[in-house]
Amino acid sequence: MVLVPLIVIGLVTVTVGLAAFQPWRLFTNVTVDEALPVAASTPVPGPPSTASTADPLASPEADQVAATEEAQPPSTDPVVLATGEFISHEHATSGTVRILELPDGTRVLRLEGLDTSNGPDLKVWLTDAPVIDGEDGWRVFDDGAYVDLGSLKGNKGNQNYPIPADVDLSDLTSLSIWCDRFDVSFGAAELAVA
Repeated sequence: MVLVPLIVIGLVTVTVGLAAFQPWRLFTNVTVDEALPVAASTPVPGPPSTASTADPLASPEADQVAATEEAQPPSTDPVVLATGEFISHEHATSGTVRILELPDGTRVLRLEGLDTSNGPDLKVWLTDAPVIDGEDGWRVFDDGAYVDLGSLKGNKGNQNYPIPADVDLSDLTSLSIWCDRFDVSFGAAELAVA
């Protein structure tokens, strides 16, 4: 009779352990390959009407040059605000981080060439914590200010994470792939202003 309760306790312990640690994730990968973000397209204004404002002394060539310059579409290339390289913490992690500002003013955090372990409840955090190499740096990212940009989409590849408009980036100097389940950084990158 004592054997049945021990078996039940053992099964409950194994089930809870599997649910918490999700060890199968160490053997599975999720690859995400998102394109570089672009701003929403905006209509390109045509040349202004010169019927009523044309300078009678201006040459037709000058009018054509002015109309061509005004018809140039604005740049759609994102501006790089900050960059960083991942270092490994709890798990081997590599890749680059860029914070981009799109022409419409929106900002995006982009992970490129990310390669880390899969794990339970992984988050992408912008933080004010210093990036410290080794075990001393594994648990510092929840000690100060941080902004949770959402769950990690995949443990490999290229990914985009929108940064809310009200986030002040001036004090957020690092990024962590944070395991919220066990309060540990898988890998982190110090952000340098571009």
